[in-house]
Amino acid sequence: MHVSRVPNDRAPSVDRLLDDWLQIAAFVGSADANASKWLMTHHGISLTEYRALRSLAATPDKELRVNVLAAQIGLNQSSATRLLDRLDTRGLTRRDICTDDGRGVYAVITDRGEGVLRDANGPLADHIRQLLDQAPATDPTLDPAHIGRIMTSFGDLLNRATD
Repeated sequence: MHVSRVPNDRAPSVDRLLDDWLQIAAFVGSADANASKWLMTHHGISLTEYRALRSLAATPDKELRVNVLAAQIGLNQSSATRLLDRLDTRGLTRRDICTDDGRGVYAVITDRGEGVLRDANGPLADHIRQLLDQAPATDPTLDPAHIGRIMTSFGDLLNRATD
């Protein structure tokens, strides 16, 4: 989770942006790996599978076109299909053909999938809180105040993009 930061507050904005991006990416990557391992151990699903189930459960009809689901969880079409194969095999999702367009395939969360998701939500939130609480002790190079400033800076950039 450690990414060295150039200790020069007068670094060019390009260098600062890239350093900050890499620090956040390393932090989130490490937290994601930890959360995925924890989910697999305690609930039998990976973080990517959890994200897929959560995306499906959040829709009014509990379904999404596979290509839309893939985009939402950051996978390509082929990887999303393999993910759904695993979830289908375990009875957590099923596929449905679009009645308007026989080529369109929907991923649908099942009652069993919703149950797994419901069982995982609270404990996962607790685990993430614990990860964040323990992060400075786990990685002494991590500066929570600096992470907060980075996130604020990123928020400012995103807000400018929508103005």
